[in-house]
Formats: sequence, C-alpha cells, structure tokens
Amino acid sequence: MRELIYFDSKNPHCKFPFGSVEQDEEMTFKIFVKDGVYINSVELHIYEDGADCPYVFSMSFNCKRGDESEYIAKISLNKVGLYWYRFLFKTEDGEYQYRREGDDFQLTVYDKNYVTPDWVKGGVIYHIFVDRFNKGKDSNATFNKNGVMKEWGEEVTIVDPDGVFRANDFYGGNFQGIIDKLPYLRKLGVTILYLSPIFKSSSNHRYDTGDYEVVDELLGDENKLQELLQKAEAMGIRVMLDGVFNHTGADSKYFNKFGSYPTLGAYQSKQSPYYDWFDFYNFPDEYHCWWGITVTPTISQRAKSFRDMISGEGGIIDKWTKLGVKGWRLDVVDELREDFVEDIRKAVKRNGEDNLLIGEVWEDASNKIAYSYRRHYFQGKQLDGVMNYPFKEATLAYAMGGSATDFANTVMTIVENYPKQSLDVTMNLIDSHDTARALSMLSGVDMSGTDKEYRKNFRLSKQGYDFAKSRLIIASTLQFMLPGVPSIFYGDEQGMEGYEDPLCRRCLDWKNIDNELLAHYTGLGKIRKKFKDQICGDTYFENQNELLVLCRKSRHKTLKVVANNTNQSQYFYCPKAKQELLSGQKLQGDSFEIAPNSVKIFL
Repeated sequence: MRELIYFDSKNPHCKFPFGSVEQDEEMTFKIFVKDGVYINSVELHIYEDGADCPYVFSMSFNCKRGDESEYIAKISLNKVGLYWYRFLFKTEDGEYQYRREGDDFQLTVYDKNYVTPDWVKGGVIYHIFVDRFNKGKDSNATFNKNGVMKEWGEEVTIVDPDGVFRANDFYGGNFQGIIDKLPYLRKLGVTILYLSPIFKSSSNHRYDTGDYEVVDELLGDENKLQELLQKAEAMGIRVMLDGVFNHTGADSKYFNKFGSYPTLGAYQSKQSPYYDWFDFYNFPDEYHCWWGITVTPTISQRAKSFRDMISGEGGIIDKWTKLGVKGWRLDVVDELREDFVEDIRKAVKRNGEDNLLIGEVWEDASNKIAYSYRRHYFQGKQLDGVMNYPFKEATLAYAMGGSATDFANTVMTIVENYPKQSLDVTMNLIDSHDTARALSMLSGVDMSGTDKEYRKNFRLSKQGYDFAKSRLIIASTLQFMLPGVPSIFYGDEQGMEGYEDPLCRRCLDWKNIDNELLAHYTGLGKIRKKFKDQICGDTYFENQNELLVLCRKSRHKTLKVVANNTNQSQYFYCPKAKQELLSGQKLQGDSFEIAPNSVKIFL
C-alpha cells in the first residue's frame, strides 16, 4: 500500500507550516492516496516523546483530483516538547501504518516565548585559538608557566621527550594581538569573535581551567580584555567566550593537585571547601576525570556550590558578561545537567536578553540523547543554538565529490527539526580546534597508517594545495550561504593546513597570506551583509542535472548557490538571473556554464 500514499514532511503542501512550531500554533496535515484500495478512515497519531499512547486526530476526506484522494487535519499542540507522528489507515483489508522510512516523523514544539538574539543572525563568527592568532606588545602579558615559550611560527610540540603530551608549548598570542587585528577582522566581515578559553590555566588550550575569576596572565589582564571588548564593539564586533563548566584543571585553585595555589584543594584534603565538587574513587589519586584525562577532573553532578558559583547572582557568568561579553559557548554541553544549563541561560539572559548562548553538540541537537537521557536544548529554556556539526560533515562530504542529494537531505532534516530562531544562530563550521583543518581534509590525501610525526611534517604540494583550495572555495561558499552563522577557524581564510590537535593549532603566519583565498572569504562576508534578508529567509533546493542548487529566498529576491563537484562542466538554467555575486558579473541569457569543481551565486 505504501506506493499508493504520498506524504513528505518537508513539503508545505503536506505539512504547513514546515518544520518546528510554537505551542498552540495551528498545523495543517495533508496526505494523498491514489486509487487502488478502499479506505474507511485515516488518523494522524502523534506521540509525545517517550509515551506509548498517542494523541489521535481524525483526518477528513477533503477532495479528489484525478485518481488521488486528499485527507486533511488541522491541529495544534499546547505542550512544549518533542513529538513523533505517523498515519493510520483503516481499510477493507485491515489497518496500515504509514511512517517515514525506518522511523516516525519528528515534530518539535517550542515555547511561544522562545526568542534568540537578532544581532547574531546574518553575521560571521571568527574562532580564535588565542595563543596562536597574533602576539601583540603588552607588558602586562607575562609568561609565568611550567612550559616553554617558543618563537612565533616555530613548529608545535606533539609529544615531550618522555612520551607525554602536556600542551605546554606557548607562543604568546594575546588580547593586544587581537586588538591589533580588529581592522582586519572587520574587513573580513566578522561580527562575532569566539575566543577559546581565556581563564587562568597551565596549558596552551586552557580547557583545564585554573581559576574562573581571572584571565590568564599570558593574555594580558582584565583591563586589556575590557579594552578588547570595547574596541571590538565599536567596530560592530561582539565577543563570545568559551565556558568550560564540566571540568576544571587538576592544576587549579579548586583541585590543586600540584600545590600551585594557596587554597586548600580537593586533592589535598577532604576538608577542602571544594572536596564535594569532585568524585573520588580512591582518594586522592583515583578520581572521575573527563575521558580519563587526569589533568581535567570532572565536576560532580551533585556540586551545587560549583553551579552557584558559575550561574548564581554575582557568579562567573555575571562577572564577565557585565564586563561586556555578549555570548557564551558551552563546552561539552551534553555532559552538563539540564537544570544547570537552564540556570546558565538565566544568568546569561539576566545580563541582557540579547546575549547569546551556544552549545557544543556534534549531532542533531533537536533529538539528542546523551547518557541515556533525551536533551531539550531548543524548547525555550536552554540554548539559543549549537555548533552545527551535521552541516560540517555534509559540506565537506559534498565538496569532496559526494552526492548533492545526500547533502540536501542532511541540510533539510536539520532545517526541519530546529526551530528557525535556533537555526539562524547555529555556528556553521567546517573545522575547529578539535578537528583537522578543512584544507587538509579536502586535499583527499590518505593519511591512514601514518603517525603524528609524519602528519606534522607533511605539507601539500602546489598542485595539491590548488586542488584542495578549489574544494575549500566550494565548501566555504556553502558554509556562508546555509542557514545559520558561518564560523571561520582562524587562518582558514589564509590557507592554513594541519591535521588533528595540536597540528590544527599552529601559529597564523601573517607574512605568507593566500590573498586570493582571503579575497574570496572577504567577498562572502560582503554578500552576507548585503543580502541578510535572503540569508535569514527560506531554504530549499532545486534539482538541475548533477548540480547542487541551494536557494535562499526572502521577499522578491532569491539567491541560488550553484555548485559543481564533478570533473565536467554543467549548465545551470536560470532565465531570471541578474548577477553572479562572487564575481560581480552582470548576466544576460538563461543558461550558464558551471566549470568543474566550482561554485557560483546567482541573484
């Protein structure tokens, strides 16, 4: 019977409005059935997530067109939550359930008061790994660590002579260095700076926080941070910090394993005020730590005083947000309790309703299950958006020769599942401090069977670089034109290479810049600014031969991103095209050649 039924949840003729809805919003469902079976009745069954008993809505016969009958139901749901739905047909031959292939259809219902910051939408994020971006002259930025200060551009250390990786090679990137490059960032079109952790720590990555109340002395002092915040905002750039609240450092005022701080740490004594922040299996040397890494002891789920310190009145969120920070990215958010995430949101928003809260989630965040528990990030009480890893994987796969259909399906599934206000502020990345550089991945060079020493010394040939760059141009164009906010990992716009951590975290070489690639990224930033309405508008795809055609539409204008990842020229038919935006070329005619491994944006 399945072949006689048509329902596509992504088609507004079948479900309107498309995608997620707010509570009490009316939805229209239509399902179409061809002649061939006698139908007694059709029902829409909607299951609240985790429930066995559905809400049942009768679908009435609406009309008949040719050999096809249409059944319709208009409903609303007043309870916020995640739902699943299917259709039940009662026929002369018995009952038949119609579902999505392999599963029910998903429906997200969010709080009617759920809003996300408008200033974020249509912008551009620039992700800075602070130690490696730029070193400015600042006498208050001092090196006082157990490690080594290297010359700028010297190769990163992948392992110490004793076989241990300590992440304690430093290069001195600091707040002043970012301030010095603010004009560069503004020209690039950046509206948000996302800084890797800046609080005092013993490592170069600073994900092992030593003290949440002070900035790391190698970056400068609090006054210099405030100067950065103020000068950035004067240029239309806001700053988002990395909030690492799942674990601290073993070398911290709270754990104090090495006695570096004057406080009585949890490692040192059960009488420590921080003792109940951590879970010890065999005090003091056996304790719960993040992924078994002993330098990052995990905060106990029971540690209410820790949570109060972070999100309570006058706490860490308050301190830095009041200083001028406009956003927070929560590291490993799916390892935090949901009530803690809700408290963090309250803290972020009480300092300004338009402040931004992003979470690190690597999967579809609308239906994420973490530690056997369903998460509720997008229903109005937790996150504004997430790091959009599904888009990352789809974008890189397509740029490397993957299926346009697969790309479109992945994108439209996320578009359907996320509330639009969440979708519009997601971070669309193609790489980060946690992944290999996009350029290296897009080269297609097979690194299986190699060790990290080999990958450290590997560089693309001129031919390999040019090939990878052509793919990067496709990937970055899609990244900038998809719903959400593109996040540039520092140096991608200049052609940086590198494999996994720490090879993706080298110093940015300001003396050797790929100006062609930089101009491409700068042009993309200008397009996003000029066509913000379309960038924040509707999303859909068209089918044209072997081309990928991504459409962004608002009002009377449509942008069509046309990519060709094949080795042969393809032709794009578009009689209403007025201009190609990447080149600025005015257009005449109705059919346009798309060269192999290239991309264009048509207005």
